[in-house]
Amino acid sequence: MIKAKQFWTQRFSDHLKETSRYLRYIFNGHIAVAMIFFISALSFYYQRWLTELPDSFPTAWVVGIAFGFIASYSPVRTLLKEPDLVFLLPAEYQLQDYFRRCLYYSFIIQLYIVVLIAAALGPLYHASYPEAGKYYLIMIGIVLVVKVWNMMSNWWMLKERNPRTRFFDQVAKFLLSCALFYFLTIGEWVFASILTILLVVLMLYTYYLARQKAGLPWDLLVSKDQARMRAFYRIANMFTDVPHLKNTVKKRHGIVKVLLSSVNFRQDRTYDYLYRITFIRSSDYLGMYVRLLVIGGLAIWFVPNLWVKISFAILFLYLTAFQMMSLWNHHRTIAWLDIYPLKKEWKQAALLNWLRKLMLFQTLLFGLLFIFQWNLTGLLVVWIGGGLFSLAFVQGYIKQKLV
Repeated sequence: MIKAKQFWTQRFSDHLKETSRYLRYIFNGHIAVAMIFFISALSFYYQRWLTELPDSFPTAWVVGIAFGFIASYSPVRTLLKEPDLVFLLPAEYQLQDYFRRCLYYSFIIQLYIVVLIAAALGPLYHASYPEAGKYYLIMIGIVLVVKVWNMMSNWWMLKERNPRTRFFDQVAKFLLSCALFYFLTIGEWVFASILTILLVVLMLYTYYLARQKAGLPWDLLVSKDQARMRAFYRIANMFTDVPHLKNTVKKRHGIVKVLLSSVNFRQDRTYDYLYRITFIRSSDYLGMYVRLLVIGGLAIWFVPNLWVKISFAILFLYLTAFQMMSLWNHHRTIAWLDIYPLKKEWKQAALLNWLRKLMLFQTLLFGLLFIFQWNLTGLLVVWIGGGLFSLAFVQGYIKQKLV
């Protein structure tokens, strides 16, 4: 006989210990300082931008899409593991209270997203609709209600084995939720009521489909939970070693061909080849590099003050180098590298050289943004300052860490 409450307490405690251990490394001093600077600067210029907000700005669409996303994106965390497919499957009927607590937990941990987006969009809503400011709290309450509906609907829809059906169901809920909050923002209560009824009908339809299916899709629940944990581990792996991380590899033949064309097949270039192909084909590094490049570019483009632009350029150069340092330990569990007659000096030189090129390429792209804005001073400062910072940071800080 399985005691569902006791089992949930134990599983939740293990999950909390696992995540908190890595969160300490993610939110370390370096990242905390960078985040405080980034958020403070964006908040300052956000308030300045609101004072000059044009009447034609599509606030209703921004609020509708943002609230529609957080209301429709309501995954359920079950904390299940692979052995549960064997040991818990026969006791499914005893675990109703366990899965009920999973739903409560999933809703609670997603509240921070609602709070963050509501806090970010609050000034924009009040600037666009000053006479309707009192309805904003009501709309946040509706977001929470719709999120509960969508979470229950997502839970029932998991019994549907056809991934295409689940996909179209998710798209329908997203579109209906966005339209609902768009009409709530502009005060069209009649259309909002109609869309609310449609959402309820869709939720009842998913409940009807779930009633036709027998048992829970244990393999799907486990795979979805593992996918979410892998996403968390990939982020944590940028800051510390995650031994049990299962990496995925993507081919990306075109990028591989371009970046490896200049690498000669010599013994002392082995690590040059290895780090480049790891950067391209691993599921971690290229995506992180592109995201930091895009976010930094947007910050540089939209921030009006020249020196804040330059500060953002240096900040994102630092963040990129700090994240890419984990390439050093990426192949630590592969014994072949210790068997091959390769010098450790080659390994260090190859990584330093690759990080230097990544930072200089990012510096080049950040400088091009100043060309498009016809800002010669910013271009020269970013190219010269960013180049010197890249060389000094790689040779000074990173080289000392590669031991």
